[in-house]
Amino acid sequence: MKIIQSFARVLFVLSLPVLLFTASVSAAVNSSWLYEYGFAKYDVTRVTGIEKSELNRSALGLISYWNNGEKTFNITVIKDGQPFVLFNEKEVGHLVDVKALFHFMYKCLLGSFIYALLFAALALFWWKDQKLLAVGLAWGSGFSILLMIILAILATTNFEWFWWQFHLLSFTNDFWLLDPSTDYLIMLFPEGFWFDAALICTAFMAFLALIAGFVGWRMLKKSRA
Repeated sequence: MKIIQSFARVLFVLSLPVLLFTASVSAAVNSSWLYEYGFAKYDVTRVTGIEKSELNRSALGLISYWNNGEKTFNITVIKDGQPFVLFNEKEVGHLVDVKALFHFMYKCLLGSFIYALLFAALALFWWKDQKLLAVGLAWGSGFSILLMIILAILATTNFEWFWWQFHLLSFTNDFWLLDPSTDYLIMLFPEGFWFDAALICTAFMAFLALIAGFVGWRMLKKSRA
């Protein structure tokens, strides 16, 4: 029984960073505030010639696309008083790949969340060992923070290299190689936007990890008392 409990706890420690990371990224990609923040900070209205209201409508369309069953996405906006199809064929293809990546992330989020609940239920109600869950939370949150620090160092040291490697690992085609002077997808979301988004996700993940660690510490303290 001890071997099973130890193995289950190790899996929990490994799954907790996955849960916190995917939860943070999922919150970010579905946050209209983040899109609007990026549009304002990087003066996307001036760069694209598209009004703020049309940009915000595009952002809402993208958020809806990440979560619906549509295979492709494009949107017609008003630019200079005329209807304008925002994305070209290559950009549409890249959005398909990004959506597939997000859906994989959603599956990882769901799987890690289910396992976390299962482990907590087993520890508290089947094995009746609150310390088992407390130690798992403490180690899992610490491991999450360690991974976050490593990723933060890599990203802040040379984000351009980090972002390039991420795309090479994540995509099997070159649809992501876009021209910032002609392709609106990269005009809407320049590299600086993704750097900011990475920092926000890192901070949110750290916040969640600290909460998990605090809960584990309190449970451990209570079990010892």
